[in-house]
Amino acid sequence: MNEGPSTAAGTTPHGGGDGAAVLEGRAVCKNYGGLRAVVDISFRASSGEILGIVGPNGAGKTTLFDVITGHAATTSGDVLLQGRSIVHEPVHRRCLLGVARTFQQPTVADSMTVLENLYLAASFRRDRNGAGRRGDLEVARRYLEFVGLQDRTEADAGPLGVFDKKRLMLATALATNPKVLLLDEPFSGLNPQEIDRIMTLIRRVRDSGLAVVCIEHVMRALTALADRILVMHHGAELFLGTPAEMLANEQVIEVYLGQRHGAGETEGRA
Repeated sequence: MNEGPSTAAGTTPHGGGDGAAVLEGRAVCKNYGGLRAVVDISFRASSGEILGIVGPNGAGKTTLFDVITGHAATTSGDVLLQGRSIVHEPVHRRCLLGVARTFQQPTVADSMTVLENLYLAASFRRDRNGAGRRGDLEVARRYLEFVGLQDRTEADAGPLGVFDKKRLMLATALATNPKVLLLDEPFSGLNPQEIDRIMTLIRRVRDSGLAVVCIEHVMRALTALADRILVMHHGAELFLGTPAEMLANEQVIEVYLGQRHGAGETEGRA
């Protein structure tokens, strides 16, 4: 399949996030009792842009995703999708409005086949407009081909390996026809060749015009993909800028990257 996934925005050249924000956070905070898990985080992600998020374990990265997707309520602040606040919308409504997410641990419907997983996602897609079973199956097959699983349609999803489950999870997220795609550690558990293949898929998603926000620890992948990177520490913003600026930032090196990255090494940190 030569095309990337189709989006409502159409095909947009890689723009580095200069356009209007698709997803925006404004002073987002999330407290759990006395624990401040996310502290005054502001960000924006535009069409055709990849925003990376990194930080030590416990920095609040996944909690921020939980707030964006509605799995956790904000304590204060706002999350906007194309200028519209979504903080009071439930999880399913945020999906229907155009927010899709993958998880660090592959999350698929184990008892269903690969195609059934995609059919379920396609039947829940944004702007479905009453499409019938045939239309949903066409969408499902399109995204299975996009991620390279077209030969596994009748396979049970449960026994799939990590790489195949990661691709299936990505396909199901795309089948909902999102405006923004949130990826939580898409490279975890993969070997270098598999990482390269997922990187290619993410670039094609970006080039189709979607806004992509990606939490990741594998630095060689993230620095190659991201236009800008937000570094979180103790729930707050430590740094926001380009990958090159991040790799040269003394605070980021001290808190997260380590001295070897300060010397110019950009290989992965598992």
